[in-house]
Amino acid sequence: MSSTALSYAGAENTHFLEACTLCSKPLGHNSDIYMYRGNNPFCSQECRQEQIEIDEAREKTWRVSKKSKKSDTSNKTNLQTGTLLVA
Repeated sequence: MSSTALSYAGAENTHFLEACTLCSKPLGHNSDIYMYRGNNPFCSQECRQEQIEIDEAREKTWRVSKKSKKSDTSNKTNLQTGTLLVA
């Protein structure tokens, strides 16, 4: 089967297992390939672990940002739905 047949429609004609996702080092045909999150190949456990740490940091930042936005929204909601007393 040719690499063109293995590529995705509209994607480059290179096979997705030709290079490390992180460092772009060419992957050998007889060497170990370390996979992460589906179709992401890595040349070594170190490159794979570095990508995992990058993703975890990105997700943590996203969760903190999302939590902060929820907090801001709930504070605004509380102010807007308070009881108004008129004397």
